[in-house]
Amino acid sequence: MTKRTATAGAAAGAELAAQTAIAALGWLAADAQRLSRFLALSGLGPDNLRTAAADPRFLAAILEYLASDESLLVEFANDAGRSPDDVARAHAALRGPEGFDP
Repeated sequence: MTKRTATAGAAAGAELAAQTAIAALGWLAADAQRLSRFLALSGLGPDNLRTAAADPRFLAAILEYLASDESLLVEFANDAGRSPDDVARAHAALRGPEGFDP
């Protein structure tokens, strides 16, 4: 595999991971209780949520939030037609190789 092919593959993986996180955010937003709890824990409000969603670190934090609650993770994965492992891989792709503390 060439460096260019690896870079293209990583970019495609990051895009799919971002799509998973955006789907997760939409899923959270579809239920007032889930969204309220997420906003309370994240410190965000409805007014700055859209801006935050443009930040890949925030997208990783959404998936971190889901991963911190197995029942929530499984419910999202089932509703989204994904496996919990898919969500975990998306989270890893958004965190990057060094990771960070969201």
